Amino acid sequence: MSVIAPFSRPNRAGPPSCLTASRLQDSPEGAAVTVAGLVILRQRPGTAKGVIFLTLEDETGVVNVIVWRKIYERFRRAVIAGRMLRVSGRLQRAHSVTHVIAERIEDISPLLDRLLDPEHTAKPCQPHSPVPDA
Repeated sequence: MSVIAPFSRPNRAGPPSCLTASRLQDSPEGAAVTVAGLVILRQRPGTAKGVIFLTLEDETGVVNVIVWRKIYERFRRAVIAGRMLRVSGRLQRAHSVTHVIAERIEDISPLLDRLLDPEHTAKPCQPHSPVPDA
């Protein structure tokens, strides 16, 4: 999936718009982060009280995303139908597992069509409006 790069922009001043899966370990607990990737798994266990678990994959690995019911209701279409998502939220670590607690979810699936067009380079992590503090 390197054609979709850059997911992060290490040569630019300031924080990157998106972090790759491999760079999440560099961020502190509770940090505001944005990640993007292909949706490879959606889970909605009956015992999870409306929580949805997403797994995204980028060119460096996978990202676990937790979507609480209120966020799911707000971004339902993207969560259900998105093939590629950009997720902004807070980083959480528990029992050596890193999750992104979703606060904003965007369906960026149309960028997948650009993979077939050599004239375009898809850039899924352009700056967008900041995630409000919770």
